[in-house]
Amino acid sequence: MPNAVFHLPLAALLLLPELVNAQSAAAISDFSTGISISVDPGGAYNIAAQNPAWSFTGNIGSPLSALSVDAGADAIGSFQRINFCYSSGGARLASIRTYAGRPVVLFSVTYLDAAPNADPFPTLATYPAGLAHLSFDGIFALYTFDVLAPDSPWVFFDSSANTFLLSPASHFNIAATSTDSTGAIAAGIDAGITALPAGFTQQTLLVVDPGINAAFNDWGSALTALQQKIPPANDADVTLARLGYWTDNGAAYYYQFQPALGYQSTLAAVQSDFTRAGVSLGYMQLDSWFYPKGAAEDWRDYTSGIYKYVADPSLFPDGLAAFQQKLALPLVTHARWIDTASPYRAQFQMSGNVSTDSTYWNLLSGYLHGSGVVAYEQDWLGSQAQANLNLIDRTAYLNNMAASCAQDGIAIQYSMPRPRHFLEASKFSNVTTIRVSEDRFDRGRWDEFVFGSRLATSVGVWPWTDVFNSSETYNLLLATLSAGPVGVGDAIGAVNAANLLQAVRPDGVIVKPDAPIVPLDSSILCLAQRTDCPMVASTYSDFGGLRANYVFAYTRGANQAIAFTPAALGAQQPVYVYNYFSGAGALLNPADTFSDTLVNGPGYYIAVPAGPSGIAFLGDAGQFASLGKKRIAQVTDSGVLEATVLFAAGETSRTLYGYAPTAPVASAQRGSATPVRFDPATQLFHLDVSPDSGGEAVIDLQLPPN
Repeated sequence: MPNAVFHLPLAALLLLPELVNAQSAAAISDFSTGISISVDPGGAYNIAAQNPAWSFTGNIGSPLSALSVDAGADAIGSFQRINFCYSSGGARLASIRTYAGRPVVLFSVTYLDAAPNADPFPTLATYPAGLAHLSFDGIFALYTFDVLAPDSPWVFFDSSANTFLLSPASHFNIAATSTDSTGAIAAGIDAGITALPAGFTQQTLLVVDPGINAAFNDWGSALTALQQKIPPANDADVTLARLGYWTDNGAAYYYQFQPALGYQSTLAAVQSDFTRAGVSLGYMQLDSWFYPKGAAEDWRDYTSGIYKYVADPSLFPDGLAAFQQKLALPLVTHARWIDTASPYRAQFQMSGNVSTDSTYWNLLSGYLHGSGVVAYEQDWLGSQAQANLNLIDRTAYLNNMAASCAQDGIAIQYSMPRPRHFLEASKFSNVTTIRVSEDRFDRGRWDEFVFGSRLATSVGVWPWTDVFNSSETYNLLLATLSAGPVGVGDAIGAVNAANLLQAVRPDGVIVKPDAPIVPLDSSILCLAQRTDCPMVASTYSDFGGLRANYVFAYTRGANQAIAFTPAALGAQQPVYVYNYFSGAGALLNPADTFSDTLVNGPGYYIAVPAGPSGIAFLGDAGQFASLGKKRIAQVTDSGVLEATVLFAAGETSRTLYGYAPTAPVASAQRGSATPVRFDPATQLFHLDVSPDSGGEAVIDLQLPPN
């Protein structure tokens, strides 16, 4: 849950010894970030940054009182702060903070008197002109360079990727950012709420950075810190750690089953099919078909809301818990809105088509916990499944959902979210995943997916592609590079095990990068100009001084030429860039440009540093994320490259590979290794390694002495 924000009461401000002279401006500056702030007694305020050299100004429009400067610390870090009071429909207390080591400014305003919802703070009358902008809009928070959506962070950038980002930092469900006829940006509360009570506080974050992705990262780390969210690890729950089977829209068994088997036996047969193929499932998702809906209490009704949130007795005569115990797999369950015919409307407090009642959420989470459900998917968030717009209901709805599920150890996935739901997810540690693209993942969803991943990872939640089939190599690759869930919906007999085993181990554990794949700054800049340019996006596995980057590129029009530099990936030393699909590679300096032409479909490249040993270690030759930590647990290079390799139960051998100027020599500290096979023409080497009795191998690689 978010932390309580400390506010200086008016009486305390009046007693502060560091009150500024009534004729003087208050000023603070942080040398580590180059951000300085000044507030004039007449009401004008200014924020100036050095990198980039940008300024932002606003004016309260009336004289200030109790103007003071202080310092302190909150969940973001150490800060300096300017405090002041003013009147606008009633007394207000405001402040502007800047933080040590973070290019972040936090605005705060508290209504000391009840007042109309007017004259929001901050209102930035001037800010850098002529910038492109990015925001997220509507259901699934689809990226846009045209619209500045009121419930989205607003991201402005120049042609060099210098960026400022402005967003709400509290009351996400009712916050709204807008512009007026002069172009001034106002960060306030939705106009549908006409008055604000005494004691109401709203906060706003401004981030200024020399980079688009850098701004997202700095904003997200500040926002989640402020909300005291503990961002989940990429294997925090079974939906993140292991391959799942999904029955939602686009899957083989969405509202249908094998006629000779029935639903329960169909799903049991699915599990057996994966086992026969040599890939274990980690969980199974039950979509909206599993509960009765509408006045007729019919599971087949796919247009109505929940009648009762229980497994339909015609499908599960012994109940959900009995099915789960027989299947022996954790379950993920879907939920819609509550139907107008549902008895819940008379039992529980409602708002719109959802319940804000903690008793309802305790009942629901208790049922799920007792039925072997480990994750709850709240769908239709941006449509029917939302509470009424007021000061209380939207917050109560999501807060009580999160609290009840947390109490029962249940993770939450948001589906059909609007931008405000992404921001709301920054509050809850058990909101672990979020849908970032529309139903049934395919080629037409890739752009919205990589941009949605950028927003999701900022707020401490992992992106979910939605379902696809195991035969779809590129969809599977992108899902793996999301570092989030990987879930398929194949019909019985259609499992492509060879494909899946590039993404997961035989035990279903996903071999994934450390972070979601996001567009490079260069791609965002190019797309913002509406030019025909391919998408280039990247993610990584980080081993401290050694970072492997994974780059996925695809065309968006006729232009097939792609290019990037190792430096754009963060590299500061020579890097070997390997084409996963062609098997070719090149050793580049950080500033060198790698280029390719996407003639035969998307490109996938693994970029790894050539460290002190002279070896560029590519990892496991059989995995998309070849240095994912569920396969390569650790890599160090101090002149001898050492790698720890993890094996699933029953695995007897894996092939490692990499680049070296001459054939390296391998030895095993644990497990065993074959002699290195080296191709002098490509300078690529391969070797096979086997585990010890504990399921691990530790391998040393070094070049022979001259």
